[in-house]
Amino acid sequence: MSDASGNDVAIGNETDSKGRLLTSDGRPLRAALERANRRRKLTAFGLVAPLLAFIVIFFAFPIVQMMWRSVDNPAVVEALPRTLEALQDWNGEELPSEDVYRALYEDMMADQDLPRLEQKIGPLAVRLNYEVSAARGAISRTSRNVDEFEAPYKEAFMDAHRLWRDTEIWRIIEREGRPLTASYYLAAVDAEYNENNEIVRTDENRRIYVALFGRTFAMSLVITFMTFALGFPIAYYLSSLPMSKANLLMIAVLLPFWTSLLVRTSAWIVLLQGQGVINDTLVGLGILDDENRLSMIYNQTGTIIAMTHILLPFMVLPLYSVMKTIPPSYTRAAKSLGATPWTAFRRVYFPQTLPGIAAGGVLVFIISIGYYITPALVGGQDGRMISNEIARHIQSSLNWGLAAALGSMLLVSVLLLYWLFNKLVGTDSLKFG
Repeated sequence: MSDASGNDVAIGNETDSKGRLLTSDGRPLRAALERANRRRKLTAFGLVAPLLAFIVIFFAFPIVQMMWRSVDNPAVVEALPRTLEALQDWNGEELPSEDVYRALYEDMMADQDLPRLEQKIGPLAVRLNYEVSAARGAISRTSRNVDEFEAPYKEAFMDAHRLWRDTEIWRIIEREGRPLTASYYLAAVDAEYNENNEIVRTDENRRIYVALFGRTFAMSLVITFMTFALGFPIAYYLSSLPMSKANLLMIAVLLPFWTSLLVRTSAWIVLLQGQGVINDTLVGLGILDDENRLSMIYNQTGTIIAMTHILLPFMVLPLYSVMKTIPPSYTRAAKSLGATPWTAFRRVYFPQTLPGIAAGGVLVFIISIGYYITPALVGGQDGRMISNEIARHIQSSLNWGLAAALGSMLLVSVLLLYWLFNKLVGTDSLKFG
């Protein structure tokens, strides 16, 4: 007899006092089988443990850290503990009392005694500057001169910078004096707190993120449709060829994978720019006037064209893998029964390609949503996507909290779309080859 791992377990003819079968070496048969099954499970876990550790360390942990950073708000809490405690009795309408300004003085003086790398006033200035544009300058200037302040501290702070005379900065300090905040997510949906701590829409000229999310999803849908419109005939033609010829033409489909993404994008800049190859050809053929050249670069048009070319193989390969498995006899049988070529294609052949269409569509759509390099190089202001804004906050503005909030919203949006796709179509119908 074999156990669950395929090892032989010799069964003896003897039983114990309870009537249980024993193995040839005298062990209870059931206990021997359970031990062998545990050994099999431990072996299987040991085989997948490296992959599991890799996923947790390099995939799951960074995502959790990103989502945590989108709500983490330690700057005010760590830098101004005495000030926050003194603000608990503040009415929020008039300037705080002398006790609050004294607490602020003590917090800033305590920071002066810390090593430079442990000082908290710098991160505080950066954090409050996200809410009030003058906060960074006010806190930096005040902290440099705070050791010269003398009582009454309220007057000293008000003389140091005009912002300490405004109740707005105190309302922000009080509101952001919590370890968790929703401010980053509010900013990501073009909202903010007003002077009464109510959530309101930002000024119309500052509303960019909702429109950017909409543009990202709209452009991704267009790119997905374009890759389908171009990729379906290619995959159909390849599937109808003999294997030797199909493999030769497949090299042309896979060629973009062997070329640097930067090189491919740069090539599109050469082709699409105002003085590029396409415009020069159209002008040379007399189709366009020299003064009416097409604007195909640094806008949505350039982004869609370049990304359609780059992502086209991700649509062709799933389609080809599905089409290759469809027997040609099905279509011939439909024609022999009186169906026209179009009817046979529409009612017999095309429905069988839906798993490949769904797989290619999911691949292209999800990849295009998070694409960064191509929109950054050829998109300009009108063709940029939400990924470019996330990169800007990480690299330039250093507002990592807002970047994490935008990234988390993008991740949740993709998961919701995938869940909806699974409900409507079903992931079990996907075929990637």
